[in-house]
Amino acid sequence: MAEETGNENQAVQGNEIVPSNEEAQAEEVQVDELVPAEELTQGDEVQGNELVSAEMSTPPTSSRRRRKKSLVWEHFTIEAVSGGATRACCKLCKQTFAYSSGSKIAGTSHLKRHITLGSCPKIKNQEHKLALTPTGGTDNDGEGAVERPSKRRYRYTGYANAAFDQDRSCSYLAKMIILHDYPLHIVQQPAFTTFIDSLQPRFRVADVDTMEGEVYAVYQKEKENLMQAFSTMPGRISLTIGLWTTSQTLGYVSLAGQFIDSEWKIHRRMLNFMMVSSPHSENALSEAISTSLSDWNMKDKLFTITLDNDCSSHDIYSANLRDHLSNKNNLMLKGQLFVVRCYAHILNAVAQDVIASIHGVIYNIRESIKFIKASPSREEKFAEIALQLEIPSTKTLCLDVTTQWNTTYLMLLAALDYKQAFSTLETSDDNYNEAPSTEDWKKVEAACNYLKLLYDSAHSIMAAANPTSNIFFHEAWKLQLELSNATGHEDPVFSSIAKDMHERFDKYWKDCNLVLAIAVVMDPRFKMKLVEFSYSKIYGVEAAKYVKVVDDAVHELYKEYVAQPLPLTPAYVEQGEGNNAPSSENSTQATAPSTGDGLVDFDMYLSEIATSQPTKSELEQYLDESLTPRIQEFDILNWWKLNTLKFPTLSKMARDILAIPMSMVSSGSSIFSAGTGSRMLDDYRSSLRPEIVEALVCAKDWLQYSPATPEGPSTALVKVDAP
Repeated sequence: MAEETGNENQAVQGNEIVPSNEEAQAEEVQVDELVPAEELTQGDEVQGNELVSAEMSTPPTSSRRRRKKSLVWEHFTIEAVSGGATRACCKLCKQTFAYSSGSKIAGTSHLKRHITLGSCPKIKNQEHKLALTPTGGTDNDGEGAVERPSKRRYRYTGYANAAFDQDRSCSYLAKMIILHDYPLHIVQQPAFTTFIDSLQPRFRVADVDTMEGEVYAVYQKEKENLMQAFSTMPGRISLTIGLWTTSQTLGYVSLAGQFIDSEWKIHRRMLNFMMVSSPHSENALSEAISTSLSDWNMKDKLFTITLDNDCSSHDIYSANLRDHLSNKNNLMLKGQLFVVRCYAHILNAVAQDVIASIHGVIYNIRESIKFIKASPSREEKFAEIALQLEIPSTKTLCLDVTTQWNTTYLMLLAALDYKQAFSTLETSDDNYNEAPSTEDWKKVEAACNYLKLLYDSAHSIMAAANPTSNIFFHEAWKLQLELSNATGHEDPVFSSIAKDMHERFDKYWKDCNLVLAIAVVMDPRFKMKLVEFSYSKIYGVEAAKYVKVVDDAVHELYKEYVAQPLPLTPAYVEQGEGNNAPSSENSTQATAPSTGDGLVDFDMYLSEIATSQPTKSELEQYLDESLTPRIQEFDILNWWKLNTLKFPTLSKMARDILAIPMSMVSSGSSIFSAGTGSRMLDDYRSSLRPEIVEALVCAKDWLQYSPATPEGPSTALVKVDAP
């Protein structure tokens, strides 16, 4: 009997031969879950190496599940033995295993174990393994998300021919540590090493020093890729500068670059994360910027820098920074646009001022909500009071997150609807005495009225798919106008809050309205017209003076771009050859030579007209054309891409201006959580060597944008799309 089954521990149960005792426990895993594949009918029968459909001696019933064709038959053949039984023979080591005895068919789990657990001596010698890759996975060096498939189907093409690669696995591990902010010493944690050993016993887990080297190697490779991309960058680059402090006396400066590529796509990439002795010093900051530009071979490509600080000495700070860098870099428009203040941070700073002005009332409201939420009975009682008072609000009372002012605004907004309910609760419950007074509720109403302006402005910015610089003028001028008008509110509670808000925001407006306005001029839907309209609202009779400042700056900046030679790119070569465009602004179109038609005098006349009446510049032509219709789906970058040949010089200027980062907050991130001061680096990162900290921070940013690059096809298992 042992000779027929090949395993004396196997017993017949139903229609399958399954192992008993310990093997039976392992056999509980369903075959479908391990190796799903194509289905066969219940009457499938094995003949030699082929599977053919036939009638089995036992008629199928509706209660029996359909059997699957296991992937193990890539490794086994079926051999007939005496008595009508068959055995599975391993193609590699020729060892045989029980498969069927007449109409009784065994499962295939014992065959899979022979292959996957290394029981086959041939597989051990060849150092191969069976690889299972579910549909939806990625083979891109560990990058990208792995989606959970709805149907797990596989098509097997043979086990992996590629031998285990220690170096490749180490690189994957380094990328995992970088992308998920794992500590480097994870490689020394017993649980992690045990887990790795269970996956691949031959993988030698590196020590911390070796892993530092792997992380730095990933950083260097990604940096080379980014350096190559920068080498083909057609325009200038604008920087965002972030300040970081540590628990020690040292600090870090983060530098990210924003630019528009040759396909008119906007990008922001981390450039450096550098340790400095004093991050708040303009000298240290200018040196960090200069070092970064030299490191990336972009000394002559700096356009603007955006700062996240909001200090009272911003003017002096900016002027000193401008002076330091202007000696080493050719700043456009004499540096008037050079230093930009972050719009997200000014919104947050103004919002925090409003919240601070009524912090006592906010404390009472927080305590009131805590009291109500403390038990279900109190919540029910409060709901009954609201129902009796016929309060129509559908808002839900909730506590705020103190570090995110938008949650505080929403908390106050909901509480304001229930102000009568709070007062009624105080009279009916002796344990509650935190209800705000009538004067307190007026302060809350005033605060919510102005916080709504900031809240709506922030949401408009975050809703933009590509936050190019032109969108910020719309928000800034409306906010400046609203706050300016609100300072004259007849209610002193409202006017007091508005004056404090306007004082801070007006400082931002004076510093940045020029760069904001120039950016919106580059929007063909508005050009100078929106500047003229908005300034008339803000400045009244003095509007013309401020409009002239913008108009003069636009023309002066354009002249600087005219003085620069056009790049010798295929687009411009095609434009020059195909359209016979002038090579500079001052050149005129040449008159065609006489064709002998007796109109020589006419040709001379045309030449005189061309000399006395030069053609309009690209800028004048652009400004004189009618505005582009305002449609919701308008893509400003695509518009300039399509009009590059028409405006070769002006498009260069537009590319640089539209890439100015008016906000430190990147696309898809929340403006509300952006701080107004330095961020703190955790103690673990602070303990690492500065070059490793930079490698971890920068590589994490770069790996998010790296394309999926499989390292060659695998012969193990190929994904099959589920129908």
